[in-house]
Amino acid sequence: MASKDLDSPAAAEAARLQRKIQEETDARDAMRSGGSDEGGAVQAGARKQPEPPFPAKRLQKPGLESQLDPAPQFLAPDYKGSGKLEGKAAIVTGADSGIGRAVAVLFAREGADVAVLYLNEHGDAEATKRCVEKEGRRCLLIPGDVRDPAFCNAAVQQTVSAFGKLDVLVNNAAFQEHAMSLEDITDEHFDLTIRTNLYGYFHMIRAALPHLQPGSAIVNSGSETGLFGQPILLDYSATKGAIHALTKALATNLAPRGIRVNAVAPGPVWTPLNPADQPLDQVEQFGSGTDMKRPAQPEEVSPAYVFLASPVCSSYITGVVLPVMGGVTGSA
Repeated sequence: MASKDLDSPAAAEAARLQRKIQEETDARDAMRSGGSDEGGAVQAGARKQPEPPFPAKRLQKPGLESQLDPAPQFLAPDYKGSGKLEGKAAIVTGADSGIGRAVAVLFAREGADVAVLYLNEHGDAEATKRCVEKEGRRCLLIPGDVRDPAFCNAAVQQTVSAFGKLDVLVNNAAFQEHAMSLEDITDEHFDLTIRTNLYGYFHMIRAALPHLQPGSAIVNSGSETGLFGQPILLDYSATKGAIHALTKALATNLAPRGIRVNAVAPGPVWTPLNPADQPLDQVEQFGSGTDMKRPAQPEEVSPAYVFLASPVCSSYITGVVLPVMGGVTGSA
């Protein structure tokens, strides 16, 4: 069966909308110019990570990790699993690539079966599945659009049917497209951002809650843009700020049920999301504004999700927004 035959009408329409908004932004960017030149990247991890400058190349939305150069580092070869999620069942949205893929791999390494939800990037999703299965765990691929509550309900039911339960929900799927001014953001653009980034989280949480038990965890992907704002990501920043507030409010609401709710707020991370959005000069110098003067690789962010998902690591932590930003201030 051809991969395009797997697309739902909603997923195909979402991808079409993303490309349309990207093309409109590219046309505006062609009339503008700018640049930056910063270096001296900091290496503080187990292995050397890529540094700016990166190839000034745009990816067509929704963005394929297989087309990203250099390829993101997500396997975390120096990370040794120790059963922190042994026997758990997890859903990770937007797990075909980027942070979601890295999280799915480490969850599997820690003993969890993983349902990978994604829009329509079938090749990337298959690569994630191979990595999860290489860790010895089961992987379920579920394509569709988190803007659609019916899809979210069906995805949760499919996961529970396959794995017998649901212990961890990671909300990570997102849409991002920059705009140099608020006047450049059309109603269509604004609606797509809000419905993907905020409605999608709401739909997934509502669908998952009946299946979560005491000791379960919800981990949301926030962002430094939700803490500091970002002048050319007005709508995206607004959704991430809302996600942080939702995380804190829901943590208090669900505490009596023994369900923990936390968020990770990454800074710039080398994933398809940004080269499928940023102006070319900013792609080239992506992440150079952080204290470490480079973006994170997905494997540098994913352990934070393991920490917040695992009841043996964070049983007394709920309602936090954990910054993983390569410094103490926003890079915007």
